[in-house]
Amino acid sequence: MDQNLKYLRKQKHLSQQDLADAMAIPRSTLGDYERGKTEPNIALLIKMANYFGQSVDALISQKIYQSEYQIAKSEKLKVLAISIDSDNNGNIELVDTKAEAGYLDSYQDPEYIRDLPKIQFPSIPKGTYRGFEITGDSMLPIESGSVIICSYIEKIENIKDDKTYIVVSKREGLVYKRVKKDTLQNQLILRSDNESYLPYVIDYEEIDEIWEYYAHLSFSDSKASFYSILEEKLDDIQQKVRDLHTKHI
Repeated sequence: MDQNLKYLRKQKHLSQQDLADAMAIPRSTLGDYERGKTEPNIALLIKMANYFGQSVDALISQKIYQSEYQIAKSEKLKVLAISIDSDNNGNIELVDTKAEAGYLDSYQDPEYIRDLPKIQFPSIPKGTYRGFEITGDSMLPIESGSVIICSYIEKIENIKDDKTYIVVSKREGLVYKRVKKDTLQNQLILRSDNESYLPYVIDYEEIDEIWEYYAHLSFSDSKASFYSILEEKLDDIQQKVRDLHTKHI
């Protein structure tokens, strides 16, 4: 009941003092109810239920606080927590770089997912989507700081070879890679589009979530970025030529 009470109060944008005044009880008493330290008597339960438009049974025995999210179950991967909007459509939660560590610990916690920032994407097909901010240069020309909008993959069998995915695991964290299945070894081969990075494998059993690339949001001048990437490649080639020339002197 404690979580229901806190949830319903916040839904009405009430402070603890506001609700305590409406119930004619001290704020400290309401705080104890919300922390689960004590419980209200039946008369106060009825008053609270009427105030929030709920039944007493729902208030004390149902998980009303879960009404803003749901659990999507997959056959082969982990249970996925997703949040939904007022029209029962899934939100697109954003996992930025700063939130990565928290996401790895709490991706199955519906309350954590509910509190992630939400982003909108126009004309997106039905499905379960999430946005992940990527860092580093392993997937050039998609730049560090871009947000990858992905759709949830329920089964490893649904992965398409040589497509790009966000792969979530405790060992590697959140990585954005081009993926190929090795069904004989029950592994995924993860490759970077930047050939400076070597491919590596991850066992199926280590994978917590897989999200397939749908689109991405970039926040820099793509033309300037292209010339910057081109300049880096030319510098690298020139350095290799100089090294080769030095070896033959």
